Amino acid sequence: MPKPTRPVPRAGPGARFHGRYKTAASDFVVEELPAYAPCGSGEHTWLWVEKSGIGTLDLLRELAQRLGRDERSFGIAGLKDAQSVSRQWVSIEGQDPRTCEGLAGERFAVLAVSRHGNKLRLGHLRGNRFTVLLRHVGPDAQALAAAGLADLAARGVPNYFGEQRFGKRGANLQKGLDVLRGEPRAFAMRMPRRVFGLVVSAVQSEVFNRVVIARLPALDTLLPGDLAWLHRNGAVFAVTDPAAEAARLLAVEVSPSGPMPGPEMPVPQGEPAAIEARALAELGVAVEAFARLPFRIGRGERRPLRVPVADTAVAAVPEGLQLRFSLPSGAYATSVLRELLDDTIWFGAE
Repeated sequence: MPKPTRPVPRAGPGARFHGRYKTAASDFVVEELPAYAPCGSGEHTWLWVEKSGIGTLDLLRELAQRLGRDERSFGIAGLKDAQSVSRQWVSIEGQDPRTCEGLAGERFAVLAVSRHGNKLRLGHLRGNRFTVLLRHVGPDAQALAAAGLADLAARGVPNYFGEQRFGKRGANLQKGLDVLRGEPRAFAMRMPRRVFGLVVSAVQSEVFNRVVIARLPALDTLLPGDLAWLHRNGAVFAVTDPAAEAARLLAVEVSPSGPMPGPEMPVPQGEPAAIEARALAELGVAVEAFARLPFRIGRGERRPLRVPVADTAVAAVPEGLQLRFSLPSGAYATSVLRELLDDTIWFGAE
């Protein structure tokens, strides 16, 4: 079974330090930053839910059982890790809000209830705010963490996919490779559609991570032929004059983008195209294989190779060191932690 390529720390200024995280769910707190707040009226009931030690999909199953609803009637903006305390919005179509007020279980509690006209969809969020407790840190950790976060806020962080994207011991990656190297429709008949999508996305994510690594440490540089990512709205545009984008690159307003391969993905030119083609070829997958996938899965898109880090703060606490930072939708907190911590990160990693 192939192991996903392990992201490596960026070659940048500043020393890294020891620390462990996720030794308990309460060490890792994530709060969703919604794209918009519920308006108070409409046919969809929105729940602001806090969960601990349970994944988002398991949360939906428990809510569905409690409310006697089909899981398909629920909407979410993003998936939150089981090994965390997380707060996020969940929407339910046609549910009486009064039946949801105060709803709680051993691993979740509904903190607020409102209404809105639309169902939540994946990606309908600005980002996430993280509060991370690092344990077993040294006496110099606070200064090093502050310097490291300041550097990341100024330069952006490599936008790696986290290890949970690939399943335990890379199982999703292997299944996705089997799908793309074989007959996709035969596999689709044996897998739930959601699982089929997850294993295909694991392959796309592995290709993307390899491109990030190939372009380290120059993620703040555009190459001729690049497709640049505009962070304020997610637009992608072809780069004809890299020097003309110098100011926006420095401000982390634009960044080079990388591939989530598929038939609808815009393709760069020149050296960026060659780097992306090599990453896909190393996995023994042809780009044409994505066009054979059913359900419009794996259609392809661009993703920024780096993302901005905001709202950074560091504080010493009795248990160790507390970090706070915010990231855009789709970015992983582990991408920040890998830039700050040395190899001890892996003892408490996701």
